[in-house]
Formats: sequence, structure tokens, C-alpha cells
Amino acid sequence: MEINATFVGQAVAFLIFAVLCMKYVWPPLLNAIEKRQKEIADGLTAAEKAKKSLELAKEDAAETVRSAKAEAQRIIEEANKTRSQIIDKASEEAQEERKKILDLAQSEIESEKNKAREDLRSEVISLAIAGAEKIINEKIDAKSDEAMLKKIADSL
Repeated sequence: MEINATFVGQAVAFLIFAVLCMKYVWPPLLNAIEKRQKEIADGLTAAEKAKKSLELAKEDAAETVRSAKAEAQRIIEEANKTRSQIIDKASEEAQEERKKILDLAQSEIESEKNKAREDLRSEVISLAIAGAEKIINEKIDAKSDEAMLKKIADSL
């Protein structure tokens, strides 16, 4: 291989080209590559954080669902207890009302019975007096009449 001026010129041109590339082209390329690497690393870090946040959000959502279900169950149990209390109270009130109605009916029956008894007694006395008048009109025997009236009064 012969070293001639062309070879030296080409070597000098190559060295100038390499120096210029290293001074003006290479630093922006390295900066762009470093910037891109940093963006990719930041993106991966953000993706990892997002993945962890998603897992935490899923756990929080599951916990929220569990607590909501427990709260719903508690509310249902409370409603059932309240319903039972209302039913028991209504039943007790109905029993008390039934008792009042029965007592009122019983007292009305007793009152009607007493009234009927008094009416019957008055009618029996009227009949007894009418019978006594007939007996007196037909026969005057005070002892037998008195015994008969006493017997009638005792039977009443």
C-alpha cells in the first residue's frame, strides 16, 4: 500500500470530519439519546406506580364493597328488628283493643241481662198482682194468700 497525497488528504478529511462530528453532531445525538432514555425510564417508573396505584385502588374498592355489604346487612337486620318490634307492638295493641271490646261487650251484655231481669221481674210482679187480685176477688183467706205471695216473691 502506497502512501500518497490522496491517502493523506483522505485521512486529513476523515479526521476533520470525525472531529466536526464529535464536536457538533455527536453531543446533540447523545443528549437526545439520554433524554429519550430518561423519558423511557420515567415512563416505566410511572407505569409501575400506576400499576401499584391500580392494585391499591382495586383493594380499596374491594374493601369498600365489603364494608358496603356489611353496612347493608346491618341495615337489613335493623329493619327486620324494627319490623318485628312494630308487629309485636301492633299485636299487643290489637290484643288490648280486643280485650277492651270484649270487656265493653261483656258489660253491655251484663247490663242488658240485668235490664231484662228487671223487666221480667216487673212483669212477674204485675202478673202476680193481677193473679192476687183475682184470688182476692174470688176468695178471701189472708193466710193462704200471704203464703202464696211469699212463695211467689221467693221464687223471683
